[in-house]
Amino acid sequence: MSNELIQLPTPGESILETHERIRRSGELVPIELPGGVPACIAVSHRAVSEVLDDKVFAKHPSNCPALHDGRIPADWPLRALTDAEHMLNQDGAAHRRLRQTINKAFTPARIAALEPRIQQIADELIDAFPDTDEIDLISSYTTPLPVRVICDLFGVPVDEQPALKNWTLTIVSVTSTGEEAQAAMAAMGAYFFELLARKRREPGNDLTSALLAANEQNELTDEEMVGMLWLAIVAGHETTVHLLGNIVVALQEYPEQLARAQAEDRWADVVEEGLRCRSSVVGALMRYPVRDVTVAGVEIAAGTPTLWHGGIGRDPMRYRDADVFDIDHEHHDQLAFGRGPHFCLGAPLARSESRIALSTLFSRYPDLALAVPIPEIEYTVQISTVGPVALPVRQKPAG
Repeated sequence: MSNELIQLPTPGESILETHERIRRSGELVPIELPGGVPACIAVSHRAVSEVLDDKVFAKHPSNCPALHDGRIPADWPLRALTDAEHMLNQDGAAHRRLRQTINKAFTPARIAALEPRIQQIADELIDAFPDTDEIDLISSYTTPLPVRVICDLFGVPVDEQPALKNWTLTIVSVTSTGEEAQAAMAAMGAYFFELLARKRREPGNDLTSALLAANEQNELTDEEMVGMLWLAIVAGHETTVHLLGNIVVALQEYPEQLARAQAEDRWADVVEEGLRCRSSVVGALMRYPVRDVTVAGVEIAAGTPTLWHGGIGRDPMRYRDADVFDIDHEHHDQLAFGRGPHFCLGAPLARSESRIALSTLFSRYPDLALAVPIPEIEYTVQISTVGPVALPVRQKPAG
């Protein structure tokens, strides 16, 4: 292990402190992933823009020799993510072939039509808050809302949703072993194969049925369809769960911004500002330079695993008062969802459900307050996303 590399995560240090050290260390920073695997992470707006160039950085793991020559062991826990043959890990024509199928089903009109259901779920969850002075907002609201929305969208019954959440936690956690992560991936894959079979027998008004219908022309295999379901459902809730928690903390830290959002109905701006400076994505996996390349003045060898930080909106070279949560910040050229062919398909859904979730919460509980000091909040220890593990709040309902 090189002493020059920042370990991600770093033992004895909170994940937020580690990412602050990374952000202060340069525009593109060498790091060490679990298992002693060397990598780089792009942090600045300039560096991330260069890493998102799909002509220079590829997504398919075949472009990383270390994954195949023994330097990265077969039981490396992150292989459950890096080696998966889904859309996120494909390039060029292979990626377009998969993307065009889900594009036909995952339309802006379908997302817009989902808003009343998102509102209903938000209201139901708040109605079910326990009658206590203090609740955990993560387990009571910010986790079940995105899980129910994405699972409803894909036709996953309510009683089957907890299993998907538990498998996801195992796959993305850095404390999981390679065996545990692979077992969770296999169990989730088996579930999605069964879901496809079920929707073929009994199609419904859901995205899984729509994908099957859209696929009649593209002839994707069931394995490819399962990869698509895995990516859409996992990415479709995990990032939003943590984004909501991060934004709630930010609004408590900047109460004047909360007051403005409430008075001026600025919840869409609150979400954009959360994406800019409180993004839940801290290590978007994984890109590999197809040749030796220089990014933001730093040389990267071909095939080096390269992540990018979703918090590039805190780049002081790009934004004035970059660390300050201010809903009047300029949000143009927002990179929180990426750029180019791999731009996040779920961006409209994430924006919509975050806006509805926050506006509903603070309309029903306008004086909601954290029950613990902000420095005492514990955060998830994961490679790709970060957010509060728990968020104790005191309830002060309107009226």
